[in-house]
Amino acid sequence: MKKILGVSGIRSDYDLMSVLYRRLAEDPQIDFKLLVGGAHMSKTYGYSVDLIRADNIPILGAIESLIDGDSNSARLKSASIMLQSAVDLVAGWKPDLILYAGDREEVWIGALLGNYLEIPTIHFYGGDHTASWHIDNPVRHAVSKLSTFHVVTTEEHRRRLLALGEPDWRIRVLGSLALDNFVAAAPPGAVQTPESFGMPLNIGEYALVLFHPDPSEYAVAGAICRNVLLEVKAAGLGACVGHPNTDPANRSIIATFGEFKDEPRFFFYRNVGRIQFISLYKNARFIIGNSSSGILEAASIPIPAINVGLRQRGRLAGVNVIFCDPDRDSIRQAIGKAMDPGFRSLISDMVNPYGDGRSCDRAYELIISTDFSKIAQKAEDPLTR
Repeated sequence: MKKILGVSGIRSDYDLMSVLYRRLAEDPQIDFKLLVGGAHMSKTYGYSVDLIRADNIPILGAIESLIDGDSNSARLKSASIMLQSAVDLVAGWKPDLILYAGDREEVWIGALLGNYLEIPTIHFYGGDHTASWHIDNPVRHAVSKLSTFHVVTTEEHRRRLLALGEPDWRIRVLGSLALDNFVAAAPPGAVQTPESFGMPLNIGEYALVLFHPDPSEYAVAGAICRNVLLEVKAAGLGACVGHPNTDPANRSIIATFGEFKDEPRFFFYRNVGRIQFISLYKNARFIIGNSSSGILEAASIPIPAINVGLRQRGRLAGVNVIFCDPDRDSIRQAIGKAMDPGFRSLISDMVNPYGDGRSCDRAYELIISTDFSKIAQKAEDPLTR
């Protein structure tokens, strides 16, 4: 029986992989477990380990690693705690393969575990890149060099890995696995009662607001978020507002949320169930903020996605994505475009450049049909490729 380990430290990376993880966990020929830490174990960030348990995913270890601070050093210390705590667990279980996704610190934890414990690894979502400086870029590319194999979303991402010196036979373009949730989950209008979410009964038409701090905007993150919420209100819309991730400056964003806590048509949440979240998403007029979800997933509905500020700039984006500056005038103009019937008609039959919502089947077949131990040793010399 093949033993496979996934590594996850926050809800965002788990959601990228959850359909595949559930598929592997249900396979009687595979012993699949998840190594969980970081924000999953923090009540401040919604204790999302409960969502993993609700998916019936076996957990190898649940590590309380998150230092609840609002600084770069706290993030690095948290990662070091998770790595140190994981070594004996993983070495003792001896998986045949380790999976990890994205560009947060959990990917280099998984990559280091794989390399030093001599376990093959697959990195999902490598080869991406943003124009604004963010630690995610070098982390993502460094982990690609540490990984045995790569499952990437687009042809552009494959070319970037080739430019980094990775051989083509170590790369497979399969599309974004996250989109499978949107294809499989409830259609627009389903499971949509305000009571089921704790939403205001009179929320009416609303925007989905997801805003996370970017290093180049740490000092003004709260102010940008305030501008977004003020303009959503000025447009006569309600707002469903998700809490930020664990990056530094998240506290200033949360403090800004407190300024709007008495708005009768604003709903703030830390975590909701997957079907509920996708229902919220599919019934929103648009998504606004700077979450990668606006780049990756909004096109599968489709709804407009307004990206405010520098985060996500430079990434491949569909015609539904509207990039704008963080001042109120720019945000107001972007909201006007997102609400414009002509623009909404333009995107109504768009194709998502990140995939068709059937990527998990491809990834699953790749995993069960490939002996990654045969290619675990990366002996390639970039000078002789």
